[in-house]
Amino acid sequence: MSSPAPLTNAQVQQFDGQGYLVVPEVFSEGEIEEIKRGFEGLTRRARAIEEAAMIEGSQFVVSGDVIHRVVWCGACEPVLLKFGGDQRLVSMAKQLLETNRVQQLINQAHFKYPGDGVVFQWHQDSRHRRYGTELWSDAGVRGSFVETATAIDPMTETNGPLRFIPGSHTDGHIPTDPDTGELPTHKIDTDRAQSVTMEPGSVALFGPYTIHSSGPNQGSIARRLFLNGFAHPEANRRDYPGDGSGRFLS
Repeated sequence: MSSPAPLTNAQVQQFDGQGYLVVPEVFSEGEIEEIKRGFEGLTRRARAIEEAAMIEGSQFVVSGDVIHRVVWCGACEPVLLKFGGDQRLVSMAKQLLETNRVQQLINQAHFKYPGDGVVFQWHQDSRHRRYGTELWSDAGVRGSFVETATAIDPMTETNGPLRFIPGSHTDGHIPTDPDTGELPTHKIDTDRAQSVTMEPGSVALFGPYTIHSSGPNQGSIARRLFLNGFAHPEANRRDYPGDGSGRFLS
């Protein structure tokens, strides 16, 4: 594995200005092939079930023949735990959170195959971190959480790419509708939304307040993402599903 390189001042400024950042060529072609084999192992297990289930310490979110995601995927595919804690990811998170230690809350495999209809509506990750409850404290800077999304396949304009609303993080945490869980529509300026395209091995980083979504895969190739999320060590008090989840990394 390559030694981690720090984010440049320009990259940090870009992250702070728009709420997200894309870092190209973080992982090599060979490393992505290793990660793909882990994803293929997850797919084989997922195809054997038709509803959500815990398998070998990982939570499979499946409905029928559609694989939505696998939570703490490295429990049953250790190669994904290895790359999920790779110092290239950890060092960027530590730099942005201005801490020498982080807690890994997310180690997920996300799947979008052509025509499967998987979508993620506009949201902030701060809601999933339980911001505003006793389970979360903004203990540091930049919301105390950084999500990393590594492209396993080319992420194109047509296969359900991540979409961000630049600058939306400056509003901080936005309460959602208590009945629907959705953000207020006046906070979602879709005219400013930007789709992010990436080659395999590139990584998108974003904070907990950045509003983002992804639409259905209307292309001809899969769009798989490897998500790993890191929190300031004093922020989280929630137990996450998966054997070994919530590990601390330096």
